[in-house]
Amino acid sequence: MKRPLEGKTIFISGGSRGIGLAIACRAAQEGANIALAAKTALPHPSLPGTIYSAADTIRAAGGVALPLVCDIRDENNVEAAIAKTVEVFGGIDICINNASAVKLTSILNTPVKRFDLMHGVNARGTYLVTQKALPHLLKSSNPHILSISPPLSMEERWFAPHVGYTMAKFGMSMVMLGVAGEFRGRVGVNALWPRTAIDTAAMAEFASHMDTSHLRSPDILADAAYLIMTSDARSVTGNFFIDDELLAANGITDLTHYGPDGVADIDIMPDFFVPSLRELQGLPDPDNPYAKSFGAKNR
Repeated sequence: MKRPLEGKTIFISGGSRGIGLAIACRAAQEGANIALAAKTALPHPSLPGTIYSAADTIRAAGGVALPLVCDIRDENNVEAAIAKTVEVFGGIDICINNASAVKLTSILNTPVKRFDLMHGVNARGTYLVTQKALPHLLKSSNPHILSISPPLSMEERWFAPHVGYTMAKFGMSMVMLGVAGEFRGRVGVNALWPRTAIDTAAMAEFASHMDTSHLRSPDILADAAYLIMTSDARSVTGNFFIDDELLAANGITDLTHYGPDGVADIDIMPDFFVPSLRELQGLPDPDNPYAKSFGAKNR
């Protein structure tokens, strides 16, 4: 019996490590073709993994990998990467906007150069990759676009600590919202975001001042993304999914294996942009800066 993603082609931005690689490997387990579009041809000074080491990992998981050196801020780069993917695999079935630039700093501590980088990678990059992939996705029998970006919210608490980053991430989500409406009934267009912080090398680097021992594995997002990628694209669209809610809706309620041993779900470090598990249960959340720093009206 053919598996849902067997022979399907997935174009993913920034899949050389972390969440993107976990999603790619989940699809690879069913024999998917994975085109990895990222800048990491050479090792990062402080982060592990390149597109070539990621390709090896994908092949070991059972998939076919095509590593593509690509700066998604550059239109010519994106066009070339899409064209190569179609040349090698014959088309594109799924597009995942995973690449993201992060800087969790206040407006006075975020140089315009860093602001431009975040918007170039997150918002512009998502727009470009989506735009260039769409003509090929429209030829697929079950086409999906998925962005790793948060639900849109106008709560002050998500903006005040790092307005530049929030604007850039919401830019990704706004692309999904617009494209979902434009192609409703033809392409499944959704966003996915974790309820809790995720254990990645990037998280360890930019949150080095935080206690990062209570994190969930990227596998929770990989499993949630799998559910989206294998759903009916004509009816499952325009959603801002949260990983634990999506899994629960599909009968997966025991999430303990995604977290560290001996740590209760409620004690997992919360992520940005979504209410924490404690908040949802009406419990105090003293260690969550987003729950205490910007006023009760935002909690």
